[in-house]
Amino acid sequence: MAKQKKSVFVCQGCGYQAPKWLGRCPDCNEWNTLVEEFASTRTERKQGSGGSPPAAIPGISLDREQRLKTGLGEFDRTLGGGLVPGSLVLIGGDPGIGKSTLVLQAMDRLASQGLDALYLSGEESPQQIRLRAERLSARSENLYVMAETCLEDVLEAVERMKPRVLAVDSIQTVYTEAMASAPGSVGQVREVASRLMGVAKTTGLAIFLVGHVTKDGSIAGPRVLEHLVDTVLYFEGDRGHLFRILRAVKNRFGSTNEIGVFEMKETGLGEVANPSRIFLEERPEGVSGSVVIPCLEGTRPLLVEIQALVTSSPLGMPRRTAVGVDHNRIALLVAVLAKRMGMELGDQDIFVNVAGGLRVEEPAADLGVISAMMSSFLDRPVPRDVVLFGEVGLAGEIRGVGQPELRMKEARKLGFSHCILSESNLEATRIPAGMKATGVASIQGLFETLFR
Repeated sequence: MAKQKKSVFVCQGCGYQAPKWLGRCPDCNEWNTLVEEFASTRTERKQGSGGSPPAAIPGISLDREQRLKTGLGEFDRTLGGGLVPGSLVLIGGDPGIGKSTLVLQAMDRLASQGLDALYLSGEESPQQIRLRAERLSARSENLYVMAETCLEDVLEAVERMKPRVLAVDSIQTVYTEAMASAPGSVGQVREVASRLMGVAKTTGLAIFLVGHVTKDGSIAGPRVLEHLVDTVLYFEGDRGHLFRILRAVKNRFGSTNEIGVFEMKETGLGEVANPSRIFLEERPEGVSGSVVIPCLEGTRPLLVEIQALVTSSPLGMPRRTAVGVDHNRIALLVAVLAKRMGMELGDQDIFVNVAGGLRVEEPAADLGVISAMMSSFLDRPVPRDVVLFGEVGLAGEIRGVGQPELRMKEARKLGFSHCILSESNLEATRIPAGMKATGVASIQGLFETLFR
């Protein structure tokens, strides 16, 4: 009689394992997420068979670690200067945001440099990929396409072809015959990613993995997938806007604060060399509630417009809506205005928006947000040539932030002539030529500077 395979029930949301089915996962508290999976049947590895011996750090060669430039400057910036051989790069984003377009363009640029690149798709046929490649003008002879979902067949093709770069679109469609569960399940995603990681580290093959996202915006599958890979990039943007933001949330070979800015065109994704100008080109003139702030994304300064609308509410519970900034930060700044300035906004609807679809998370935006709300509440516009940055404390004080000189240089480059910042930043900063700087110590001083 054949021996029955041992099964385990695995949560598809967090990876929790249970010996029997449960209606609710005890770990993440999600309902109906446990799916039965059969344990993989692997042969035991013999002791002392294979494996690399320990090596002293000074004796390890770095020849293989030279970065591969994709030719997309914004993409290379986000990766930390280029693609590292032997690395796994996971790219996630909403459906239709442009993940496959970005990867196919990057693969074509690498292939045009003479590198063999293999694009594996589990969702499209070769003919469909060719149609998309024609639209993107991706016609390099070193770019190969394969439609396959079985990992063992993929690894055989990699062994025969020996490409320098591999793209898997998407990781949730690929399965291994070592497991009986369906493609996309926690066990399959974890096993496939582990096998690909082993191939990448032993052969120096650079691999792109495209990942689906869940309804809450996180990459589908267990968190161990993000722990396995070397770099995690999120492709963000609103379908109503042409601009896309590529943001690094994990990078073993570079900064996690860098972003790349792209514009979606008919012929694919185009790089935006000067995103500050793009974000400000439609700024209204002489309208209250509009303020420009210089924010930092990694080493890149960006000028963005913050808009606020403060108006009397017909509702018993006034609305607080924030797009592109933290909702809790808005509530904090409203309380500071009420306590320190006597501006009672409790009966006002407050809407705050970052124009262009960008998300600003650094505290340096506080001064811009509070100025925009003041301007809208008083219905008095902020002068068009003014930029502001600084953190606002609960006592109403204005605190200094990092890289003030870099922020002011970017503002001056785009024609702004007056900067309002904290007094502590002003004392320790060299002011660029042609820029007037005013230091404020509190929001009372901000009010005096802007509106009196």
